[in-house]
Amino acid sequence: MYHTWMRYFTPSPAHHRLGLVCLGVGLQHGTLPTVGPRTLDHHVAVVIGAGSGWFRGADGRRTTVTAPALIWLTPGVPHHYGPDPATGWDESFVDFTGPATATYTELGFIEPDRPVVPLGDTVGARAAVGRIARAARRGNPLLEVETAAAVHELLVALRRARADEAPDGDPVLQALARDACRPLSVAEHAARHGMTPAELRTAVRRGAGCSPKDYLLGIRLGRAKELLAATELPVAAIARRVGYDDPAYFSRLFTRRVGLAPVRFREQQGRAVPGGWSNRIPHPEHPPTIAGPAT
Repeated sequence: MYHTWMRYFTPSPAHHRLGLVCLGVGLQHGTLPTVGPRTLDHHVAVVIGAGSGWFRGADGRRTTVTAPALIWLTPGVPHHYGPDPATGWDESFVDFTGPATATYTELGFIEPDRPVVPLGDTVGARAAVGRIARAARRGNPLLEVETAAAVHELLVALRRARADEAPDGDPVLQALARDACRPLSVAEHAARHGMTPAELRTAVRRGAGCSPKDYLLGIRLGRAKELLAATELPVAAIARRVGYDDPAYFSRLFTRRVGLAPVRFREQQGRAVPGGWSNRIPHPEHPPTIAGPAT
């Protein structure tokens, strides 16, 4: 016995230009029928929240699936799967497509070569699927845009929930981000992690989709933007804070990558924050507010 709820929709060509579009969503539990063998022309994320079952991909090998887990179904790849008849499982799925799937695959958020992915939990993913399900109500004029936005959220939630990754992300990327403004070469960063430069390049490419040099540079320039926008520190002082002893070199690099000179970027922001820049992350339920006039 099983219970199922699902909705399918057909986004317009204009909605496809959002990058990702949702084609369908479903929530099911119990001893569900097996799926396939079949081949699809779009992606599906199947989130298993409870129970166990099996999956068979293009190579014909049968893989055990134990919740919490994710099954990736990718276009053009034959697949066949189902729950254990003795236990059944709790399943939610989202069908999606769009040009952004190529970038999400390059960044490692979608893993065609790893169709069964163990998860640490399914809380974030289930919340995103729930948002899609609520948006899928009949007659919702914002259905396509709301569901497309939630597919982006789902892919991020699934990446965070991978059982082989720390809750806050890849530890190598965390350490690089923490030390990005220190005057260290890529080889020195690699040595600090007991890695060769080639191994570090592979790890960063897999986790961030870019080279270590570009990853570090992005963090440095982001920090420089924050300091330019939120403080009145001289450009030379900001250059030193983000790891550059030569302010002229920093200015040339900033201008080339951002498209504006540091001084011009500051002018464009048009504000300085009283009290300076803060590294405290606001609580989502208690965002910063502007105090009212004194009474």
